[in-house]
Amino acid sequence: MNDACGGGAHPSGRQQAGDRTTTRRLAGAVLLLAVLTVGCSAPAEEWTSWRGPHQNGTSSQTGLIDTWSPDGKNLIWRRDFTGRSTPVVMGGRVFVNGRDGTGVDQQAVVAAFDAGTGEPIWERRYNLYLTTVPMNRVGWASLTGDPETGYIYAQLVSGFFLCLDRDGNTVWSRSLKEEHGRFEGYGGRTASAVIHEDLVILNMINGSWGNQGAPRHRYYAFDKRSGAVRWMSTPGGAVYDRNTQSVPVLATINGQRLVIGGNADGHIYALQARTGRKVWEFELSKRGINVSPVVDDAGRVFVSHSEENVDEATLGRVVALDGAGSGDITATGELWRWNRNKAGFPSPALHDGRVYIVSNQGNLAAVDAATGDVHWELSIGTVGKASPVWADGKLYAPETNGHFAIVRPADDSAEILARHELKMPDGQRYAEFYGSPAIAYGRIYFTTEEGLYCLGDKDAPFEVAPSPPPDLGDEGPAQGPATTLQVSPAEVTANPGETHDFEVHAFDALGRALGPVEATLTLRGIDAELAGGSVTIPADAGFAAGALVASSGDLEAEARLRVFPPLPWSEDFSGGKRSAWIGGGRYDVTEENGDSILIKPVAERGLLRSPLLLGPPSLGNYTIQADVRLSQKGRRKSDAGMINSGYILDLLGIHQRLQIRSWSAQLRVESAADFEVEMDQWYTMKLQVESDDDEARIRGKVWARGADEPADWTVTAVDPHPIRNGSPGLLGYSPSVVSYDNVLITPN
Repeated sequence: MNDACGGGAHPSGRQQAGDRTTTRRLAGAVLLLAVLTVGCSAPAEEWTSWRGPHQNGTSSQTGLIDTWSPDGKNLIWRRDFTGRSTPVVMGGRVFVNGRDGTGVDQQAVVAAFDAGTGEPIWERRYNLYLTTVPMNRVGWASLTGDPETGYIYAQLVSGFFLCLDRDGNTVWSRSLKEEHGRFEGYGGRTASAVIHEDLVILNMINGSWGNQGAPRHRYYAFDKRSGAVRWMSTPGGAVYDRNTQSVPVLATINGQRLVIGGNADGHIYALQARTGRKVWEFELSKRGINVSPVVDDAGRVFVSHSEENVDEATLGRVVALDGAGSGDITATGELWRWNRNKAGFPSPALHDGRVYIVSNQGNLAAVDAATGDVHWELSIGTVGKASPVWADGKLYAPETNGHFAIVRPADDSAEILARHELKMPDGQRYAEFYGSPAIAYGRIYFTTEEGLYCLGDKDAPFEVAPSPPPDLGDEGPAQGPATTLQVSPAEVTANPGETHDFEVHAFDALGRALGPVEATLTLRGIDAELAGGSVTIPADAGFAAGALVASSGDLEAEARLRVFPPLPWSEDFSGGKRSAWIGGGRYDVTEENGDSILIKPVAERGLLRSPLLLGPPSLGNYTIQADVRLSQKGRRKSDAGMINSGYILDLLGIHQRLQIRSWSAQLRVESAADFEVEMDQWYTMKLQVESDDDEARIRGKVWARGADEPADWTVTAVDPHPIRNGSPGLLGYSPSVVSYDNVLITPN
């Protein structure tokens, strides 16, 4: 960075060793530099992830505004867009994640605008399905940009994970719900991705198949160009919440490149960024963590929460941790704590030895990074959910009830320079404000429920230039011996006749890459041809689930592998549950009158409604049929349903109705017919979905098992925004037992 135009300060506020000589050389030329820099501002800088170019909620930009007004003062442009996350500003464009539409047109929206003029460039709309998140929480996760490729990564609240190029074209996509059993809570909290080298790292709570069946908070690293899974990590135990949003940060501490983030089990974990191997853990809370940490140059990790503490009967805490530890550092790693500060949603900003943090009650505080002393507190509102950003000697701090404040911090106090409330167009209520500001090109960008804003000096020149790559610190060269093996890709879903190629890589004790290695490869649970690093599935292969295992010396690693034959499929459960099914942990196979049936028992804890996904999301234009039986416990009656390409056919016991629906929280597509269903009686259900470029036609019927199938469909629906493919599955709501038998899935 050119110090003559950038103020010369490092984002951390700590002078680097190499700067001292430079400073002495410049001491005699201050007057000359002052003349040369008249009218000069900091070089353009971009905002490619939700906590900014330095991962700590700070920007090196100068010349930023001190005041503004929704009526036009320092308002460069505003565009209609409904969002609740932080924009990405990259390559002269503003990329945003949000929502739009009413009724059947309700969809998630990812869009791009010109950063200079605000002119719309493109938008892409996506259906949401197999989710209970309501419309007003769509667009939760901030986007992530990759300056190297120009790609944008978006996770929708339904678990659809997208890689788009700068023009909005899909590079690759993954359905995390259907491929990995991702959970989402009604609250909609959704984590953003982080980029490290050739990886895009995402965390989620999921219950998949095989050894990942148990619900856990896991971390997945995907190849950022292809979407292939490179590694998976399960560092913690049973989760407290299935609704968390902590986004990890990257740091190099003691020569080890780490990804550090909060977990749904109340812990903070540090994992090796290239391998996912756990380095240390710290137990912080008795509930899940929603705050992202920040890390300073000394390797201190700052994070907070607002729930019950693990070692005393208080709520909320801000802590500083020693990031250089290993193992369980709960008893040894805490450097200081500030108790009873309930900051469970906003993430801190870090600048010049101070941690700036907003509490859930809307109080902004400055905390000494070395000691934990509180220098000052200031009320900016009543509800704190968004995270503050430091830039140009000011704090830019949103408040959920529509307020955006500009605050000037001093040593022992702070003053509000500007604070305005944004309201909805009808003027009857405030516009919800959850995202943080993004600072780029000398301007301030943010989204609210009411619109997308760009603030700045209208007379200042507008320059687009990329940020320098983030300085994550020196790791030093990789050194043997190898301590970790990695098989890539780490998980594959295959069809009969396909060949998949795998590579084995080794890493040293600090997680630094040693390169490809020769390893002994074997197959477990999969009947296939293995030649070198290639696995060829036989053309006549049936269902299978297992692994490709790599061994080298005492080290071992595996890649998970599932095989699905082409349709038709029939299942009578005589062979038990297939290990490749997702969600099978909540379903059991039992014997009844000499036959095997599948049941969904009453859950001892957790949700009573959950799906069992029977195949990959690539299937489309098919029909699923099954025998179902409902039951009653007290006044409560069960429901039995089926899933086809994101659409649900549900036999509702308490309502005595057969319903087609998509996106259960909103009933974007919904059609129902009364049907008198008796408890403890078997029925046959059928769900057919036909889709083309214009629409999807959804048809369902139900009849008493053993009776003739009716010619007419019981209920039908048409979707003008078709879901063209998706996993087949079963769905059960089990306040009392739900039973299934004789599942048949056939192509249309």
